[in-house]
Amino acid sequence: MSLRESFLGLAVAFFFERPARNHTLEELATTLEQSGTEIETRFSIASETSANRKQMRHIVGIERWGQRRLRVALGEPPLSDEYDHYQPAADSRWEDLQTSFSKTRQETINLAHKLASNGVDGASKVAHNQFGPLSLRAWLRYLTVHANLDSKWLR
Repeated sequence: MSLRESFLGLAVAFFFERPARNHTLEELATTLEQSGTEIETRFSIASETSANRKQMRHIVGIERWGQRRLRVALGEPPLSDEYDHYQPAADSRWEDLQTSFSKTRQETINLAHKLASNGVDGASKVAHNQFGPLSLRAWLRYLTVHANLDSKWLR
């Protein structure tokens, strides 16, 4: 194992797996909901700039891409794709980008509830392009952390 792989494994364990391991999928859905409200507030006070539009498209694209990965646990075939084609259109109106985030986050919350109600084990693993196999719980934490951090760049 290379030094890079070792470091990445430690980072995944420290930032995603360990903080999520003692939480149920339902609890993680609640965390997604709470953070979504905070992010919507950031979006609502941010200016419509080209950098902010790009950032919002990125956040929504990653969240939709992550949803697709989570649906593997519900029987959809695994894909090895990138997030780019999950982003809203580049010419989306500012208000539509804000709405896209809200709808997308609600879909992620609904998906977490569906995984829980279907009795899917939160420790089940699904591949992430950069981080390797992540548990479903870690995936939900990843989506929360990613959107929270990236939304802080909005001005």
